[in-house]
Amino acid sequence: MDVLEYIREKERLLRARINNLDLKSTHDNHLHQLSYYISNLLKNSWTSKAGPVVDPATNRELQVIKNPKAIAFYQDWQARIGQQIYIGRWIVVDQSRIDSFAEVTGDRQWIHIDPERARAESPFGGTIAHGFLVLSLIPELTDAVNPEKPPYPEARMIINCGLEQVRFPYPVKTGNRIRARTTLKSLVPSKRSVEMINHIEVEVEGSGRLVCVADSVLKLYF
Repeated sequence: MDVLEYIREKERLLRARINNLDLKSTHDNHLHQLSYYISNLLKNSWTSKAGPVVDPATNRELQVIKNPKAIAFYQDWQARIGQQIYIGRWIVVDQSRIDSFAEVTGDRQWIHIDPERARAESPFGGTIAHGFLVLSLIPELTDAVNPEKPPYPEARMIINCGLEQVRFPYPVKTGNRIRARTTLKSLVPSKRSVEMINHIEVEVEGSGRLVCVADSVLKLYF
């Protein structure tokens, strides 16, 4: 599908949706303006020279992948979107780990490193872990850094592209054990790689409370 066909198809679908909504006349001007802009766009010379467009609403994503291993990976994992793909082991967050993180980052707030004061003044009854400490444990919690059992052995290299929608709903108290559950959220292909977005929920043992929620963005090269 080239750019012109893509734009015309989207215009047709948009008009059909608007007609089905039975919008009042006060909204007609918006439709006319949209038609005007689309018409001008179709007249621009650059559209005739543009390459093919991949419509995310269809299964044309495979057209952009050039690597056979990437294609096989994409087809295999696409069927798992929305499924829980990993449950990690329990990890203890003790005071020693919290103190080490405080030294590395320079975040030495008393709520993290002063047990006596925390017991006396903190509403949590003791010290708590840094939110960023919990976040930094995601690679270990998801077993993403195990050289003996890599999570995606088909890929020759995995790059961490960042995190999205990060939240810390509840604090991790010193001595708590935590683990992570991973759900595959989406896949975005390119010529030689596949971007994978995983939804990660970190929970505390015994309470079921979530202490960290984040979307992890990875790029897998083949």
